[in-house]
Amino acid sequence: MTAGADRKLSPGGIVPLGATLTPGGVNFALYSRNASEVELLLFDDPAGDPTDVIRVEARNRDIWHVLVHGVGAGQLYGYRVKGPFDPARGLRFNPAKLLIDPYAKALTGKAENRDNLLLAYDPADPGRDLSLDGRDDARIVPKAIVVDDGAFDWQGDATPDIPLEQLLIYEVHVKGFTAHRSSGVAHPGTYLGFVEKIPHLQRLGVNAVELLPVHEHYNEDFLKQRGLTNYWGYNSLAFFAPEISYGTCSGPGCQVAEFKTMVRELHRAGIKVILDVVYNHTAEGNELGPTLSLRGIDNPTYYALGGPAGQPGRYYLNFTGTGNELDLARPAVIRLVMDSLRYWVCQMHVDGFRFDLASVLGRDEDGTFRANAGFFDAVSQDPVLSRVTLIAEPWDLGTYQVGNFPIDWSEWNGRFRDTVRRFFKGDPGQLRDLGARLTGSADLYRDDGRAAYNSVNFVTCHDGFTLRDLVSYDGKHNEANGEGNRDGSDDNNSWNCGVEGETDDPAVNRLRRQQAKNFISHLLFAAGTPMILGGDEFYRTQRGNNNAYCQDNEISWFDWRELESNGEILAFFRAAIALTRRCTILQRRRFLDGGDREGDGVPDIVWYGNDLTAPRWDDPQARSVAAQLDGSAERSELGPYRLYFILNASAALQRFALPLLAPGAAWHRLVDTSLPAGEEIVLPGAEVLLDPNDYYLVNPHSTVVLIGR
Repeated sequence: MTAGADRKLSPGGIVPLGATLTPGGVNFALYSRNASEVELLLFDDPAGDPTDVIRVEARNRDIWHVLVHGVGAGQLYGYRVKGPFDPARGLRFNPAKLLIDPYAKALTGKAENRDNLLLAYDPADPGRDLSLDGRDDARIVPKAIVVDDGAFDWQGDATPDIPLEQLLIYEVHVKGFTAHRSSGVAHPGTYLGFVEKIPHLQRLGVNAVELLPVHEHYNEDFLKQRGLTNYWGYNSLAFFAPEISYGTCSGPGCQVAEFKTMVRELHRAGIKVILDVVYNHTAEGNELGPTLSLRGIDNPTYYALGGPAGQPGRYYLNFTGTGNELDLARPAVIRLVMDSLRYWVCQMHVDGFRFDLASVLGRDEDGTFRANAGFFDAVSQDPVLSRVTLIAEPWDLGTYQVGNFPIDWSEWNGRFRDTVRRFFKGDPGQLRDLGARLTGSADLYRDDGRAAYNSVNFVTCHDGFTLRDLVSYDGKHNEANGEGNRDGSDDNNSWNCGVEGETDDPAVNRLRRQQAKNFISHLLFAAGTPMILGGDEFYRTQRGNNNAYCQDNEISWFDWRELESNGEILAFFRAAIALTRRCTILQRRRFLDGGDREGDGVPDIVWYGNDLTAPRWDDPQARSVAAQLDGSAERSELGPYRLYFILNASAALQRFALPLLAPGAAWHRLVDTSLPAGEEIVLPGAEVLLDPNDYYLVNPHSTVVLIGR
């Protein structure tokens, strides 16, 4: 079908890309350098035939564009793109396949590869990806929806004013937060369901959520064959569109308004919104994956390709481990990612981003990571993006770049996680590195001008054991993933406290809870930006699964009944967070390095062994240490004070001497993780005055915090 006689067309404009509402209709613009012809298809029915097929005639600077009059918000559309079919050189045009606009702001549904229609080749052909499948897939491909970005009532929404050094991040999955029947929300597993549980986040004390991917994603065929799904969502299909399955979907594009509602209500509660974003690869996978968007629009422009002699573009580079990677060395790809990021900030009001496998974003044409790569430079000079929170996952399949990102970036500090786990597991030789991690990791971040808060500290995250499983399992138990327990990391640095998995042994369970409190203490009291794995305050278990990416079920969902049965851990979390707010010395921007910053003759931190001498930093058998922090110049309701931390990862009782205080001051106990629930942590004002003796007996596997004032 061609455009109807009453359809008025004009060349339109070339900027911005995507579908843009104008007073006269909708301007459609698509980038493709290697295409020979582009068709725009309009639909009334997501599963029906096109009502109009419009040949896009205007082309400027490789942008194909047309202004279609008489259409508006809610219009459904897609593209067919014609060009050379030469897979050996990376050219994979197939005019039989309907393609999703890379700038689509909402989709009509989930993409499903029924009868292999989404494959642009014949899987039965011996040449497989070298063949050309001519079957029309327009009925099953989700349609892009024209969205009116100005239609939502933000009600004066504004980003909460929270300095980075006061940020406390809660990593959470939008669906998993409320999908369980125990959540009791009206719309479980959705953006609106999330809104209903915001009071829990407020009571906990966090002020930022880091949402696992909310970009529209594709569920891989191999997972569907196992009866599983891509629960985490690290398989982006549309970089501008919020995931439709998290919406109630009572109308076309409702997921956009509902996502904005969630952001607005989080802001109203004083909570920032950080998105976990995946710009390193797409859902199209390798040469045997589906053709959904970029592959069919201009494969050699968008993807990093390679291959043997005679087939230089047939295969995909794969530092992501997912089958492909976007070629961020190309301006068109940088523009796509930058436009997406700006859209989420300007139109969706998010406050920052955590970049999955961010090392890929800094690889140049020969695959070398550079902190001054084109993408990083583009972000640093952008007037919008340079002001938001930027967090890197600083590794990929082939490189580990912790500490090497640009000055404006924070990083997930994997070394913090590994060292703290090894220390409390009892591994030898951890003391010196532990000191560096707890004081802000100056060895990683200070030499390029960054601060302690650029270290995003975490002990657990979505990728790995939960806090409960970290203290309950020595090894992974991923059998439910259907890969023979071969998937997921074997390097967990976990300790089951004597029994593998769940147990009724009260002594083992008591030790596990004590270890959990140790990890909570180290995470929240260390210099840097702490990140809590959502659900750890529930003391949630994934039954030993450390790679639950495909478990969209009770393995991953939050069981809200556990808040009551595990109230001891929730109470400790809340008290520890409140303690960091009261003791402002724990929110310093600076690294703690032993300098006399306040000019009062007391260093900002002093490290001690058991008898107030220097710690045995290089003794591989040393498993305990103490540190005094000087808060004498803090502007706080507490007045002048000092904090004394004692960390004992050994299996033996340790006797620690206490530093001298000024006349009239005394040491009081705030935290002792070895004490019974309800006694192990208190806030200043309720602290326990110590016996005037000049030492403290520290129980095995415990953390002690004293305040001197």
